[in-house]
Amino acid sequence: MAKPVIAIVGRPNVGKSTIFNRIVGERISIVEDIPGVTRDRIYSSAEWLTHDFNIIDTGGIDLGDEPFLEQIRQQAEIAIDEADVIIFLVNGREGVTAADEEVAKILYRSNKPVVLAVNKIDNPEMRTMIYDFYTLGFGEPFPISGSHGLGLGDLLDEAAKHFPAAKGDEYDKDTIKFSLIGRPNVGKSSLVNAILGEDRVIVSDIAGTTRDAIDSQVTYEGQKYVIIDTAGMRKKGKVYETTEKYSVLRALRAIERSDVVLVVINAEEGIIEQDKHIAGYAEEAGRAVIIVVNKWDAIEKDEKTMKEFEKKIRAHFQFLSYAPIVFLSAITKKRIHTLMPMIDLASENHSMRVQTNILNEVIMDAIAMNPTPTDKGKRLKIYYATQVSVKPPTFVVFVNEPELMHFSYERFLENRIRDAFDFTGTPIKIFSRQRK
Repeated sequence: MAKPVIAIVGRPNVGKSTIFNRIVGERISIVEDIPGVTRDRIYSSAEWLTHDFNIIDTGGIDLGDEPFLEQIRQQAEIAIDEADVIIFLVNGREGVTAADEEVAKILYRSNKPVVLAVNKIDNPEMRTMIYDFYTLGFGEPFPISGSHGLGLGDLLDEAAKHFPAAKGDEYDKDTIKFSLIGRPNVGKSSLVNAILGEDRVIVSDIAGTTRDAIDSQVTYEGQKYVIIDTAGMRKKGKVYETTEKYSVLRALRAIERSDVVLVVINAEEGIIEQDKHIAGYAEEAGRAVIIVVNKWDAIEKDEKTMKEFEKKIRAHFQFLSYAPIVFLSAITKKRIHTLMPMIDLASENHSMRVQTNILNEVIMDAIAMNPTPTDKGKRLKIYYATQVSVKPPTFVVFVNEPELMHFSYERFLENRIRDAFDFTGTPIKIFSRQRK
């Protein structure tokens, strides 16, 4: 199921990006002491104790010429639409402001759980500054310090209490769930219609017609599928209609629910940088991936065109070397029959388990072919390997010292495993652990 979503909401310059970075554990948002410096909303996955969740930093979404308070209102309303839990962040040093009260009014009407966090409480002596914030009406304020990382554990404990209860998958376990992601106007909805054989989804040439993820169930040659169609992803940094700004988050949620992700490319427009960013989300999530080149009917071609286009894809998408490429036309349904068997293959490989004895034969053969590397006189010793999980297939290699496992040798082992087993369509992960 999709992860719970926390949105950090508040007026500019209360420290939303700093708190976001602390929770995520990386410096993702730009942090600068100037209101509105975060020019685009950032989202990321994070974890706290046993909880995995997505988190949104809504700070400084550029809403064009909208008045200041109107910008704050729209940011808060978008976050309310997307979040399961809202962290309402205020600045403890400045007290309650009119802008804080405006955000509070919007959050009252949201019917979403709200946790009030008072930032910039950098030492125990400052805790008395939180009492004014009881007037906002959200119960006990949580004193935190983004710059020092204080109080975040208590804050996340409280937020996690409001996460939706985990639900079992609403579909049969043998159902293959796949989503379509890509830039607007690459033909995702048309492709859904072609697969379904009926106009169940609105199709339009206007970029961004599809707003939310839409599930469609279909059976093809006895196999059950759920198709998750997503809103088109917009290029980061450009100003679009505010609802469009969260289309990537919606796509991320669809990816999380998927077994297989179709990265759809427009053959007429070719490959652009944004296609790689979009594909990266599926790769990071560890999902099986198929690259679908749509509108193949719309370009002039000869016997070399497909191979040349495939070379370009492989050059641009080196991190998806395992992903098969399907050329088709959703409108004319040419080559559409090649897609479903490829989805079946990718899904099957994504769930594949390899017997430990056979896996270790492959590893030992690989070492015989290319001995393990040495570093400062020490040689890497590989004792044995085992598969620990699927979706994606994940392997642990037990060694004498994990730091001796250079990434290039890890890649060599991955290639040997791929040579021995058909992992077409799925990433595989390899981790080194010290044998105890």
